[in-house]
Amino acid sequence: MTIKERYKHVLDYFRENMKLAETELDYKTDFQLLIAVILSAQCTDKRVNLLTPALFLDYPDAQTMSHASQEVIYEYIKSCSYPNNKAKHISQTAKILTEKYNGKIPEDVDELQKLPGVGRKTAHVIASVLFRQAKMPVDTHVFRVSARIGLTNNAKTVLQAEKQLVKHIPKKDIPDAHHWLILHGRYVCTARSPKCASCGISAYCKFYQQTDKS
Repeated sequence: MTIKERYKHVLDYFRENMKLAETELDYKTDFQLLIAVILSAQCTDKRVNLLTPALFLDYPDAQTMSHASQEVIYEYIKSCSYPNNKAKHISQTAKILTEKYNGKIPEDVDELQKLPGVGRKTAHVIASVLFRQAKMPVDTHVFRVSARIGLTNNAKTVLQAEKQLVKHIPKKDIPDAHHWLILHGRYVCTARSPKCASCGISAYCKFYQQTDKS
């Protein structure tokens, strides 16, 4: 099977069987999604969704959160990973958004990455989810799943994986493909004991073909 054929089969399957492809983070505004994504670094979406309701109730937008100190924000998020750093970044980001962007989230990924706590992956998540830009955020799920299936080949870094994925995925599908791969990794192609027997793309999966023949 050629790489072009594999991509076609896999993408066709996801288009047909995973029509609702969206983030599992809870949010009501663009600003809230940005904060949730910052919090989700090395932390599960489930944990983030437990933390954000109280935080967003008291500080629903950039302007109100810009008045909260790092110490106050910390109390809301202390059960997530790296709460000190994240509280600092969130406080600084809220201030910058208020002062420089009138509380709005910039669409440009380079501008996004100037915000504290916003790296390439976070910027691409925001650009993809909020603005439907053809950006491919690569997290641990996307990196693992794309390598297993055979969508990437010998990618050593997330950037290498990203470049291979965007080369083969049609631009219009990239925002959805990010979620397809993440959700597939969370619920089917899990890190341990992937559910190959019930996987709809096993016939096109390099990992399954290799293990099935061994």
